[in-house]
Amino acid sequence: MKNIFEVGHTMRLVHTVEQSDLATFETGNVHPFYSTFALGRDAEWVCRQFVLQMKEADEEGIGTFLNIRHKSPAMLGDTIEFIATVSVLEGHQIDCTFVARVGERIVAEGEQGQKILKKEKLERLVNQIING
Repeated sequence: MKNIFEVGHTMRLVHTVEQSDLATFETGNVHPFYSTFALGRDAEWVCRQFVLQMKEADEEGIGTFLNIRHKSPAMLGDTIEFIATVSVLEGHQIDCTFVARVGERIVAEGEQGQKILKKEKLERLVNQIING
């Protein structure tokens, strides 16, 4: 694992809300807003950018938690800016806070965590689950 970041470092992601990001379930569209589950996907993605730069070829990141506080809606076509900030770096654990905004308006805030593990350890975990 490359120790190239420190607490306080940031990453930025810009996402335009698409039809597939709206709150739609098997029963149909719930409302015309950016869904919490799409927001979670994109929050994880901006936080993962740290892991992608930190991990070695024989390592991979695995999520450890995601906490989202939805503050206001974003509509189809809105451009959302995500800023992730490293809040904890302890061993192989990297935790981030994030904020998502449309302009100056906060859409959501939260925290996300990942751990960087050797790929072989992840494979062992998968095999334990599959094989009981």
